Amino acid sequence: MTRTLVVLSFLFAFLPAQSQTSIPRPKLVVGIVVDQMRWDYLYRYYDRYGNDGFKRMLNKGFSCENTFIPYTPTYTAAGHTSVYTGSVPAINGIIGNSWYNRQLKRVFYCTEDSTVRTVGSSSNAGKMSPRNMWSSTVTDELRLATNFKSKTIGIALKDRGAILPAGHSANAAYWFDNASGGWITSTYYMAELPDWVKAVNSKSLPANYMKKAWNTLYPINTYTQSTDDSKPYEGKLTGEDNTFPHNTDTISTRYLFDAFRATPYGNTYTFDMARAAIEGEKLGQRGVTDFLAVSFSSTDYIGHTFGPNSIEVEDTYLRFDRDLASFFKYLDTKLGSGQYLVFLTADHGAAHVPGLLREHGYSAGAMDDADVRQWLNQNATKVFGAGNLVEQIINYQVYLNHTVIEENKIDEARLRKWIINELANHPAIIRAFDLNDLSGETIPSRVKEMVTNGYNQKLSGDIQFIYRPHWFDGWDRGTTHGAWNPYDAHIPLVWYGWKIKAGKTNKETYMSDIAPTLAALLRIQMPSGTTGVVIEGL
Repeated sequence: MTRTLVVLSFLFAFLPAQSQTSIPRPKLVVGIVVDQMRWDYLYRYYDRYGNDGFKRMLNKGFSCENTFIPYTPTYTAAGHTSVYTGSVPAINGIIGNSWYNRQLKRVFYCTEDSTVRTVGSSSNAGKMSPRNMWSSTVTDELRLATNFKSKTIGIALKDRGAILPAGHSANAAYWFDNASGGWITSTYYMAELPDWVKAVNSKSLPANYMKKAWNTLYPINTYTQSTDDSKPYEGKLTGEDNTFPHNTDTISTRYLFDAFRATPYGNTYTFDMARAAIEGEKLGQRGVTDFLAVSFSSTDYIGHTFGPNSIEVEDTYLRFDRDLASFFKYLDTKLGSGQYLVFLTADHGAAHVPGLLREHGYSAGAMDDADVRQWLNQNATKVFGAGNLVEQIINYQVYLNHTVIEENKIDEARLRKWIINELANHPAIIRAFDLNDLSGETIPSRVKEMVTNGYNQKLSGDIQFIYRPHWFDGWDRGTTHGAWNPYDAHIPLVWYGWKIKAGKTNKETYMSDIAPTLAALLRIQMPSGTTGVVIEGL
């Protein structure tokens, strides 16, 4: 017995103490996705930023200066999903904000779910869930790694910006409802809103914010990085004009919350909700790592309406910088400096407004996919003797009407070749190709890889086409995104806080690298569909 005790004592002497075996992790991870933030916004307005927002991240954090989206089309839902799954649409199943569903014979929304109901409103805006996403997220993997002790919550004005990052196993996702003017969720997560969310909604913050006219933060003549305030190619707020001051206090109730989304107040309100979630759920204060996924949607609404070169966009980012600094100060006080980990990125960028580019000698323009579809069908009827051969065009992809093709015994191979030639001869289109035969296409390797990563055999169309640079599917006013080009695909990626040393890398990195890098930092499994790699320089 004595000898056994001696041997056991000898063995235990070499086992590390419990405090040495605990896995080091931050109290809270905050994922920030700024909807429609071009990479150059980090530096375009750098001289006007304060020291505690973007500059704090850039100077004290780690910036991946050449981060790109590895697929096309570059849309919001696909972007948020790629960030958090570490994957691409070919694998994770979210190929756009919407796509054509051949079985249902209609356009299908990325998070729609008819099996759930709205919680917090009488509207249908809550009939949403993450069920259409095939892969797990890094937020899911954190929940699994801690046996579901970690809490994960998603917040955004847009449902897709809250739901997809939060993951399948999220404790909650909250998004904004125009009908009620407050935060809602769905029965996928809960049967009733928590008291702390009800308390936020009871304050009627959006309506109160809109009582203040949106004027520039600084004298308007100091916005030298932007075009003149009044431009015919800029859009306008619903029920309002397109120049400062934007009289948000006079917008009718009918349009109030639509307009609210397209003001900087929407970002401030999202920060309000983020703080309330930390307080209400005790995030980062429970002895286990929690995850708060926050997406800021108003930057996208404003960008679409006014364009990257507008005073509205410049003012929005100057205000966002102030809000970000205030949020960091709150986190420092609540959780402690260095006790939380933050990454900031975007779901996509944006093209400049064609009207602006034409003013300066560029060839640029916009087309409506519906017009392209009509044009193809009219010409196809003359050649093949049947109408409606193109069932839908969405996400720069042509969906053939296979029912009509079979009924009329049309040679599909001939039809595909004809459509590709027609598209290629269009003055705004530089290339069209068969998605069933990507391997044989002689297109630049970057574009080919992005198209391949975005092609999902079960969900995508039959033929893809690519517009000339500075052309897109849209209208004469405002702008959009979705293409492979750097203005849409080059995004910011900055890390700050727990265990992050100051620095930067100019090595090319990708949106899909974020989730596996987070998994490595947290020492958890990477998401189930991961195609990205760990950013080793970080």
